[in-house]
Amino acid sequence: MRAGSSSAESAGVQRLILKIRLQAHPTADTVRLMRVALLGSGRGSNADAVLRAQADGRLGSAKVVGIYCDLPTAPMLALGPKYGVPATFLDPGPFKTKFSPEHEAFWARTLADDGVDLVVLAGFMRVVKAPLLQPFAGRIINLHPTLLPAFPGLDGIGQTWRAGVPAGGCTVHWVTAEVDGGAHLGQTKVGRTADDTIETFAEKIHAAEHALLPRVIAELATRFHAR
Repeated sequence: MRAGSSSAESAGVQRLILKIRLQAHPTADTVRLMRVALLGSGRGSNADAVLRAQADGRLGSAKVVGIYCDLPTAPMLALGPKYGVPATFLDPGPFKTKFSPEHEAFWARTLADDGVDLVVLAGFMRVVKAPLLQPFAGRIINLHPTLLPAFPGLDGIGQTWRAGVPAGGCTVHWVTAEVDGGAHLGQTKVGRTADDTIETFAEKIHAAEHALLPRVIAELATRFHAR
């Protein structure tokens, strides 16, 4: 009886040691995913590219946990049921291109309550200011359809086209108080050919955006877990 009891106790100790080791060194399956929010105002083609990358396993250890729109009629909201992700309209206040301070603070509280680690502006047509920037400092990125610092602001593709430059492109950058002024996280150059129209040129830039944004998010998820 003593020998059997000792053997059972020894096996139990070994299982406990193994459990402690696993907890101390979590596997890929147990590492917490970087929780991503997609903010948009329109049809959501870039959000769709991110969600498609997630469905295909190309978003690494990042996970989109919510879609948030500032327009109740935004087609982007339909991506929620398509991909099984919560999609929500949040009231931005009475202005067209910015938040009212109290509404921006409400957005920030909502994102914090939803446990968001990274905020992605994907076709979001409002200027972000302190009520959202401060609680998510260093955790908000934006996709802009030019090779910044060239042509910041609205209608980036149109600005590029009218300038007649030989190439355009897209940039993912950190969001700061300066519009389109944050440090760059990635860029893709898109050449302009003699037979391009502004429509074909825009199509090429959008295709580049759809590849760049998911790639940057996956890279940021790697950094998130290396902290």
